[in-house]
Amino acid sequence: MDPEGPQALCDLCLAQVCCSLEALCSKRADGSMSLIWAPLFPPELADRLLQAMASKAMLNDATVGIFRDSKELRLRRASIRRCVMSAEAFRLALCPHRLLELDASWASEGLTGASVVSGLVSSPACRLNLQKLSLSGLHLDWGSLEDGCVGFSSLRGLKTLHLASTDLTDDILEDVCSLPHLESLDISCTPISKLSALLQCKNSLRSLIAHRLRQLNMSPSRLFFVLSQLDALRHLDFSDDHFGADDLDGRDGDEVARQLLEGSSQILPSLVSLDLSGWKTISEAALAAFVESRRGLLFLGLLDTGLSSSHVLTAQRNLKVTGEANENQVCEALGRYTERECFVQKALLHLYRLTTDADRAQPDTLKLVLGAMKSHPSSLQVHLVATACVFNLTTQDLAEAMPVTLISSAIAQLLHAMKTFPNHQQVQKNCLLALCSDYILQDIPFDRYLAAMLVINWLSNHEDATLQRMAVAVISILVAKLSKEETGKLSQDVVFMKQLLAIVQQKAMVGVVDSTLKFALSALWNLTDEMPSAARSFIQCQGLELYEEVLESYYNEPTIQQKILGLLNNIAEVEVGVRYFAGGILAHLTSRAEAWTLDQELREAILKQLHESIITWPHLEREMVSYRSFCPFSPLLLTHQPSGVQLWAVWAIHLVCSQNTSHYSSMLEKDGVTELLKALAAHPDTHDDIKRLVGSILCMVEGGAQRS
Repeated sequence: MDPEGPQALCDLCLAQVCCSLEALCSKRADGSMSLIWAPLFPPELADRLLQAMASKAMLNDATVGIFRDSKELRLRRASIRRCVMSAEAFRLALCPHRLLELDASWASEGLTGASVVSGLVSSPACRLNLQKLSLSGLHLDWGSLEDGCVGFSSLRGLKTLHLASTDLTDDILEDVCSLPHLESLDISCTPISKLSALLQCKNSLRSLIAHRLRQLNMSPSRLFFVLSQLDALRHLDFSDDHFGADDLDGRDGDEVARQLLEGSSQILPSLVSLDLSGWKTISEAALAAFVESRRGLLFLGLLDTGLSSSHVLTAQRNLKVTGEANENQVCEALGRYTERECFVQKALLHLYRLTTDADRAQPDTLKLVLGAMKSHPSSLQVHLVATACVFNLTTQDLAEAMPVTLISSAIAQLLHAMKTFPNHQQVQKNCLLALCSDYILQDIPFDRYLAAMLVINWLSNHEDATLQRMAVAVISILVAKLSKEETGKLSQDVVFMKQLLAIVQQKAMVGVVDSTLKFALSALWNLTDEMPSAARSFIQCQGLELYEEVLESYYNEPTIQQKILGLLNNIAEVEVGVRYFAGGILAHLTSRAEAWTLDQELREAILKQLHESIITWPHLEREMVSYRSFCPFSPLLLTHQPSGVQLWAVWAIHLVCSQNTSHYSSMLEKDGVTELLKALAAHPDTHDDIKRLVGSILCMVEGGAQRS
């Protein structure tokens, strides 16, 4: 049996539950949801259901209510990372469970570190069983705790605690370090001033992440002494990223980093992983001495140190390194430093350089890039480089060798970048370059409507010729792939229609024939196909007048004329008011056989369709058009003209005469049109449809003359 089969089926079930959540729930009096079918839902899948809801941004005070019944849906490893949830909803829905792990990092709304800890401590099961807690990015708000006895030390089973980017204080750290089983601690980017409290847990602490501690008030010798006492430590992260412009020179940190490298192997004897990324003044000699004295070393963090290409690393086959010397080091950095914006940006810059001429599909690398974009959704610096990396990794045939779902995710992230940074030219260019692929545009599922809107909105504010060409090419293909509903929405957007017409006008004014013009004409042609709303929008935006001018300007360009006629033919198929004006243009164009430069079969098809369309037009009571003269109709009424041409002219004359007979009867006589109509009526080859309308016109004219 395929081992992935049950897993895939499980994922599908979770996706279906998420999509149909409201239908499967009832509401309690407080507005929270209760899962009707909870007894039929496997309890062991509760963790994954919660995670799926969180990843889809579906988790909130109402929806988290389905987990209140801890007997039917049993949570063990709960993640509400980046979710919007109040302290009360958290307490009611999650705290009754026998949680082993909880990740509440970067949660928003009313959730604080204090409210999370207070809620967990209120549950005897959590107080004893919780082993891993992540509160990174939260405001701890420790002063709000009413019971001074409540603290991290109340969660006696804790082994792993993540408090990065919180307002951690020295006093709270003292409380944390009193935990009897603490093995892993992350205090990165916090304002603590002393690490002496770590000595309390020196016999249990196996992993310490102390990245970018800029408010430490300890001498290098004292800090090194504290760290060197952590005999059980296997992983130490003492990296720094120099993120802000106000960063200190970091000499104390450099000194501690040097001492860690040069210290005897008797110091931190259990250490197999050391991260010193960002410290720029440590020497290659110190690095070599450290590596040679630590034969069991498994990981070194050397990004942005200038040491990742050191020769001492080349012989260490089992040693993983974050750095910039090769793609393995860069990918290791992207995987380890997901939350660290500065490191992510630096790693992406090196990855861009390394993948500029990529000749093989690298799906795992692309996943890392997308992960970086998701972790920093509003970072311009990350997206500026990440979008360029996505292009490198999906260009040419590379995308076709990757899973479709992965490419779909990549396009979703590109669209997010375009939406988030609408005025940044390079980000938009990177995204357009990646989108401008026949395989992606034709075969990969993604939100094409959103893509079309984002591209056209960017075009309306920028005029870069290269980007304009790419953007219009993308739009041309996207429009052809939209559903009728999406095309209808798009066609009603005046900005969209006006922008495409503006490009046509811009090119026509200088008589340019290029791919941008052709793509714009194709997009408009596709947009109006069987779409009355698009036809109306086209006319309201003065599209007919523009197309008449373009036809005159490009009288000797068959490829341009064919696209214009294709659109006019689309318009001629919709409501009468629209059909009439489009039909008039087609009638005039096809009436001049000697000037027709396109395929004759196309002309015959247009004439046939024009005739068939006109005979279905109903009589209009309202006034749609008025004429000062019938002289332009005279060439169309000649007996040698095709029936489609004649019929349009006769239908138009009949329309206005029936609405204002006295006025137009005299005009017919004055312009000599009456004689042309009589000649048509008498000619043996005139179509019966035309003879019938001509007879009606002549009757109206004679009746009007008698009354006058």
